[in-house]
Amino acid sequence: MRRREFIAATTAAATAPLAHGQGRKKKIACLSSTYHVRSHSDNFITRFLEGYWIHEKYYEPPFEVVSLWMDQVHPADIGKRLSTAYNFPVTKTIADALTLGTGKLAVDGVILVCEHGKYPTNEKNQHLYPRYEFYEQVVKVFKDSGRSCPVFVDKHLSYSWKKAKQMYDWSKELKFPLMAGSSVPVTFRRPELDPPVNTEMESALSVGGGWVGDGGIFHVLETLQAFTERRKGGETGVKAVQMLKGAEVWKAAEQGLWNRALLDAALARSGRPKPRNRPEDMRGVLGIIEYRDGFKGAVLALNEVSEYLIAIKAKGKEPEAAVCYIPSENSNNFSMLVHGITQMIATGKRPYAVERTLLVSGALDALMDSGYQNGKRLETPELKIAYKAPAKSWYAPGLGS
Repeated sequence: MRRREFIAATTAAATAPLAHGQGRKKKIACLSSTYHVRSHSDNFITRFLEGYWIHEKYYEPPFEVVSLWMDQVHPADIGKRLSTAYNFPVTKTIADALTLGTGKLAVDGVILVCEHGKYPTNEKNQHLYPRYEFYEQVVKVFKDSGRSCPVFVDKHLSYSWKKAKQMYDWSKELKFPLMAGSSVPVTFRRPELDPPVNTEMESALSVGGGWVGDGGIFHVLETLQAFTERRKGGETGVKAVQMLKGAEVWKAAEQGLWNRALLDAALARSGRPKPRNRPEDMRGVLGIIEYRDGFKGAVLALNEVSEYLIAIKAKGKEPEAAVCYIPSENSNNFSMLVHGITQMIATGKRPYAVERTLLVSGALDALMDSGYQNGKRLETPELKIAYKAPAKSWYAPGLGS
């Protein structure tokens, strides 16, 4: 008996999936940079094969995985073995994965996971994952077929703002739902901090660990954005960014460029062993985000922090903080994101605006450029991106396991 069948047979909490429709499951194609245990491909695609847990509830596999394409085959590959176990092909091209040999689009959704694998890093410490290049091939199938379907892209759309914007524009041009982003803003929150829409915020800070490549900063930055988008007036875009390092991080706090008290509030929520050193003695990288409406937020990576923390200061209130909990034993921080993707493919409606990730993709590219230019403040007129936050934030309920 397969693991999926065992769980389905023994779990009373299992519920009917969202996407059964009129007697058949929707079909999805999965595109992977490389697929091994605990890779992002495993965290996403395997959940579509085996189902997933959120808090104490199990969800059956919502769709039928009908194809898998992999750019690189890892020495410990599990993609081919899973394709045999679940009876779907590993295709030679992205087009084949989407058309299933018919010459036209033959799936109802596309999962694009381009994280992990052997790809270069540039002088700005940006990992040059070819998400855009994979996505471009998906769009070509859509154009050739005269129809499209929902697409999910793991993490930021691209390391390049120009490429990220083009990916977004294609989704608008061809009218297909696009979703992207990090699992961190949608994982379990301890406590379940969710400021109401139109909260009058004074400042916000997101804190993460010492991974200061663009892949690491992205998680911290999108976590910040998931909270700051709820401020009074809604999101209007980013005016300028600046990346500072070392002693400049703490000078910026003294100058009022970010709220040092929010760091203490965030660290107080830590569920991991407390750092040995005071923050000022850690290796730190700071990103200052100046929004078009005058609001300022910040992201801070500290080498002795091993989790994701958020703190906000609303007008007239003491700082509030939470940890965005990452269950290391089972990567269940990905389950709520998979649940959101399921909603998008099933209904065409996203649980939150893709503009969140578009804005973060552009701010991230500019931040990495600022760091490369020794902390130069860079204006970002291209990031005039307005959108509305959902009435209730999309994140996993409960403590998590």
